[in-house]
Amino acid sequence: MSTAVQRSINRNPRVVFTPGSVFFFLLHFAALGAVIAIPWYPPSVGMLFAVLALFVVRKFGITGGFHRYFSHRSFKTSRFFQFCLAYLGGMAAQKGALWWAANHRHHHQHSDEPEDLHSVKQHGLYWAHVGWILSDEYSEYDGQRVKDLTKYPELVWLDKYHFVPPLTLAIACLALGGWMGLFWAFCVSTVFLYHTTFCINSLCHLLGRRRFETGESSKNSLIMAILTLGEGWHNNHHHYPHCVRQGFKWWEFDPTYYAIKVLGWFRIVRDIKEPPKALRMA
Repeated sequence: MSTAVQRSINRNPRVVFTPGSVFFFLLHFAALGAVIAIPWYPPSVGMLFAVLALFVVRKFGITGGFHRYFSHRSFKTSRFFQFCLAYLGGMAAQKGALWWAANHRHHHQHSDEPEDLHSVKQHGLYWAHVGWILSDEYSEYDGQRVKDLTKYPELVWLDKYHFVPPLTLAIACLALGGWMGLFWAFCVSTVFLYHTTFCINSLCHLLGRRRFETGESSKNSLIMAILTLGEGWHNNHHHYPHCVRQGFKWWEFDPTYYAIKVLGWFRIVRDIKEPPKALRMA
C-alpha cells in the first residue's frame, strides 16, 4: 500500500518493460497465437463456453466488485463476500481492488481535467485506452483515497500480491483444459476482459449519446453496455455515480445490476443504493 503520490501525467508513448507490461504483451501474443492456430487446433464448443463463462464471471468481478462495490460503495456485504469480490475481480488480471478503486475515484474527482489519468480529451485515445496502463508511473496509488478499504488486512495483502488470483486461475485452466485451456479459457478471455474494460475509459468518452450535462465527456453506449455487463451507460454513471444501477431506463441493459439485485434477495448483499426516481424518469 502506498501513501499519497503525485499525479503528474507523462504521455511519453515509449514501451516500458516492467513485469506487468511483459505479462500484458505475452498474454496478447498467446491469445493471438490461439486465434491464428484455429485451422489446426480449433477450440471445442465446450472450450468456447469456458471462454464465455470466464469472461462473464470475471467481468462481474470488475463491474460489480472493483467498480460498483470497492470504488463507489454502492451496496454493503459481509467481510467474507467482500474478499470473494476482491479475489474474483483480481482474477481478471487488472491489479488489485485497492489500486483499481483508488485510481477510479481519482478519475471521478478529476474527470477530463489535466490530472485525469486516462482522459481522452486531455491525453488522447491511445493513452486513455492502454498507454497509462503500460506506463511505469502509476503502479502506486494514493492510500488516503481508499482508507475505508485499507483497514482490511486481507484486502491489503491481496492488493500487494495481485498476481495470485490470475496465476491460480491460469494454473487451473492448464490443469483442467491442457494447453488449449490455458490459451483459450485464460488468455483469450483475459484479453477480451482487458479491452472491453479499457473501452469504457476511451470509447465511452468519444462515442455514444449524452442524457445529462456532467461537465466532462462521458457518453452512453448500448453496444458497450452489452459487452461490459451494463457499464456502457457511462454518462448515467457520471451523473449519479454512487448507485448500483447504471441503466436508468427499463430498456437500458444492465446485467451487473440484475445480478446484484438477485444477491440481495439471498441476503448476500444489502443496502443497495438505487438512483432517485426522478433520474429514472429523466
